[in-house]
Amino acid sequence: MPKQSAPEELRALAPKLVEVTNGVLFDDIWNRPGLSPRDRSLVTVSVLAALYRSEQLPYHLGVAVENGLSIEELSEAITHLAFYAGWPNAMTAINQLKSIADGRAL
Repeated sequence: MPKQSAPEELRALAPKLVEVTNGVLFDDIWNRPGLSPRDRSLVTVSVLAALYRSEQLPYHLGVAVENGLSIEELSEAITHLAFYAGWPNAMTAINQLKSIADGRAL
């Protein structure tokens, strides 16, 4: 799994948030043995898309590809969640996935 961390430029403004994000979320939760990084990425992308957290979604779509999910698998997951999380959420997510896919094709 790629090394994840909170943006360092946030440390001056919110040092504890960066510390907890790095130490608890990325160093502990993401490395627990119960799910693979690939599965954690699928869960994360699905939740971010379903909850319309479009600011965080592009980063996690990239991590998902690095963790072994294909563009096709992510597209299928987004298509599936459209019926449970709403069409606008899925369309926003699929547009962000297209940007990731287009960037990787270069």
